[in-house]
Amino acid sequence: MNKLALSACALAGAAFLALAPARAQAVPPAIAAAVADPGRPAADLALDATRKPAGALAFAGVKPGMTVAELGSGGGYYTRLLAKAVLPGGTVFAVVTTGQAKRPGGLDALNAIAAAYPNVKIVIGDYPAMVLPQKADLFWTTENYHDFHNGAAANIPGLDKAVFDNLKPGGIFYVEDHSAAPGAGVAAASQYHRMDEDLAKSELAAAGFKLDAESNLLRNPADNRATGNSEAGHFVTDRFMLRLKRP
Repeated sequence: MNKLALSACALAGAAFLALAPARAQAVPPAIAAAVADPGRPAADLALDATRKPAGALAFAGVKPGMTVAELGSGGGYYTRLLAKAVLPGGTVFAVVTTGQAKRPGGLDALNAIAAAYPNVKIVIGDYPAMVLPQKADLFWTTENYHDFHNGAAANIPGLDKAVFDNLKPGGIFYVEDHSAAPGAGVAAASQYHRMDEDLAKSELAAAGFKLDAESNLLRNPADNRATGNSEAGHFVTDRFMLRLKRP
């Protein structure tokens, strides 16, 4: 084949690659089984279309046998999924602040989940001072990082350092949150309950984390990122996904 023909083939191949859609990340069997878990409540299943849990768990690298620590479990949507996905042999530490634990009924939802999923263990302690029973392979928090900036006791450097210190070398901190407009700064955390992505990256880098990967799975270009996340529709906001590694 002459050089002209080779060049034409190369150009055609490049054009094909440019037009070909990006391949979806493969979903491992353990994650597929977790999403299909018959023990998941109907209210959780109704959120799957917008929360896209299989893709999120796969992106974060959740695997059987892992030790996972979750910050801000809320109603336990991801607690159940993580508990199932790390089997066999894995553990999920649901880290609860002392303030939440002291509220009437503050532990009821997590206690019920721990009863249904015995590999879920509740750890009580303020985030900057937390010490897990064993170092984690993965820390997980979804739609919470902005909230960690709010309140008189907010201590982001302390929280990020505690996560770093409780991770194994090579461990991952998965952070997913509602995205604020570029340059919105820390004010967006309280005003809109959104997080400035660049600020989050800067804070996490200061704690020693290295950005390992980002995902567009939960991006929504139609979201103007300048309204409260509940006004926009809590799980249809533009959301960023960061996978950060402890060196």
